[in-house]
Amino acid sequence: MSAALGLLRLQQVDSRLDQLEDKLECIRAELENEAEAAAARQAFEAAQSEQQEAERARLAAERQTGSQRNKLQQAESTLYGGSVRNPKELQDLQTDVASLKRHLSTLEDTELECMEKLEAAEVHRRDALERLDQVLSRAKARQGTLVEQQSGLVRSRENLEAERAAAVGAVDGRLLETYESLRRSRRGVAVAEVSDSACSACGTVLTPALQQSARHATELVHCPSCGRILYGG
Repeated sequence: MSAALGLLRLQQVDSRLDQLEDKLECIRAELENEAEAAAARQAFEAAQSEQQEAERARLAAERQTGSQRNKLQQAESTLYGGSVRNPKELQDLQTDVASLKRHLSTLEDTELECMEKLEAAEVHRRDALERLDQVLSRAKARQGTLVEQQSGLVRSRENLEAERAAAVGAVDGRLLETYESLRRSRRGVAVAEVSDSACSACGTVLTPALQQSARHATELVHCPSCGRILYGG
């Protein structure tokens, strides 16, 4: 039997384990990734702050308008109450009333603008909250699916690890050291099959003698280009 056969079987198990670990890592990363939810939450908090600021501005405008109305009422009460008879004082009061009315009109316009901004901010906040709820709902459903997939992959990994232990037990310790060293230096692939007279890993064309050795040698045969262990079948 070729010395590389046991290592090929081990390589096949390890390659499946590597693929499985890659899938598990992707699932772990996705489960930890809350970028969309974080963005939606940040947008909602910004909309909420906007609404709160608009409400404060509306209340301030309302207080100013109310204060101005009181001043106007007091001035009109004095003007029309009959307590002031001096023409000059009456004229001054009429001027004050006219000025107070103009300023009140400006304050009322400002208050109206604040109310409109508040309404827009409240709509924005509702939309942001709805968006956040949708994102969180999707995230919860997706997480459930991912956790289920993760559980299945973990069970598969346990089975593969048992299969690997059996494969390792069938390999000579010296050969196993060579295999593990090549796995580390060759991106996880230590054994390459001979396919179409070439190394399946790097594509180097192999001499007929090397192909024959890869099929029958009791010692390991290496690709002259990439250094991987060759298995000729």
